[in-house]
Amino acid sequence: MALDRKTPNDLNAFWMPFTANRQFKKNPRMFVAAKDMHYTTSDGRQVLDGTAGLWCCNAGHCRPKITEAIQKQAGEMDYAPAFQMGHPIAFELANRLIDVAPDGMEHVFYTNSGSESVETALKLAIAYHRARGDGARTRLIGRERGYHGVNFGGISVGGIVTNRKVFGPLVPGVDHMPHTHLPDQNRYSKGQPEHGAHLADELERIVALHGAETIAAVIVEPMAGSTGVLLPPKGYLQKLREITRKHGILLIFDEVITGFGRLGAAFAAQHYGVVPDLMTTAKGLTNGVIPMGAVMCTAEVHDAFMNGPEHMIELFHGYTYSGNPIASAAAIATLDTYKEEGLFERAAELAPYWQDALHSLKGTRHVIDIRNEGLIGAIELEPIAGEPTKRAFSAFLKAYEKGILIRTTGDIIAMSPPLIISKEQIDELIGTLKDVLETLD
Repeated sequence: MALDRKTPNDLNAFWMPFTANRQFKKNPRMFVAAKDMHYTTSDGRQVLDGTAGLWCCNAGHCRPKITEAIQKQAGEMDYAPAFQMGHPIAFELANRLIDVAPDGMEHVFYTNSGSESVETALKLAIAYHRARGDGARTRLIGRERGYHGVNFGGISVGGIVTNRKVFGPLVPGVDHMPHTHLPDQNRYSKGQPEHGAHLADELERIVALHGAETIAAVIVEPMAGSTGVLLPPKGYLQKLREITRKHGILLIFDEVITGFGRLGAAFAAQHYGVVPDLMTTAKGLTNGVIPMGAVMCTAEVHDAFMNGPEHMIELFHGYTYSGNPIASAAAIATLDTYKEEGLFERAAELAPYWQDALHSLKGTRHVIDIRNEGLIGAIELEPIAGEPTKRAFSAFLKAYEKGILIRTTGDIIAMSPPLIISKEQIDELIGTLKDVLETLD
């Protein structure tokens, strides 16, 4: 019997991630096709993608070069082991990634997701210090409201309460810096806010409390996305870099969202002019088509492991699908698409238009703040008293019915459209959202 891809006969078996399952299954929202800037719903409507899927489809949907690369690779070699064996495509991709990465990033370790990239980076940081004879450095420092995936290391250094509170004591030896959201001082900021660089000095307090000799790494999102688009205040990341370098602490940038053109440069590290010791990536690496992640690191981090007999494994870590051939082919085609279509440059050129469109919503009903950087934006809504998240979720449902896809976190609407979006489509996205907001209770 052929599978009916538009009307599954039972929704019960699939336990959906980060979803109000009971609400969804009473009134499902099903996508059945996608092309460029639009999804097609099961009832035949076109929905403008205002979120690049989940921050990942930076080049839009069903792009020919990526599709063809996957088809060709699947027919040529579907899988190759990554332990003690290799295949050329993974090595080619690593070189291509280093070519677009910030100066100083020289090595790539493959994973399958952003969560796995974070776990890998945290393990590398601790193991790096141990390899150098500095094994007391095991403490990890994250940030309040940070999002670093959903594995135990990631939620431990992360700072989103709902992602942490039901999973027990988590990884020990973790502390958190304060987040950078100062609404009273930075409301309606355009780009980096003026106030808040001093918040980086909280790292000095944490160092004094625990001792620098116990701290392995600090991990931050250069721009915090999943918590509702919190921008780094001017000078903040530079201060973090200075403090970590002074105390011999590794700095990890989580670029799972900001990587691959989202801010108008290949990576946020280049956009903000701050180079970390390790960077986590995923999402836009394969345009969201096939799960893949990568951790990039400096030669100093990598070379600390290259000791001992040459026949011995240097790092006992990795995944069955590290550098998977089909994923690697998809990633190379994705990088080709970004380059050939100038999508990173396009994002930078569109950013001022995007900013003006977003901030045109100031004064719209329920809006209490707007933030933006590159092709990312957030509209913060005043919560309904006693019912947090409900107003934004209502906006999400109404937006879907009106033909646009937005994303909500708490009472914040976050948008990050594919980098191929046109000015006319920006107008459509923001105009429709304005109509939605005006109808909310």
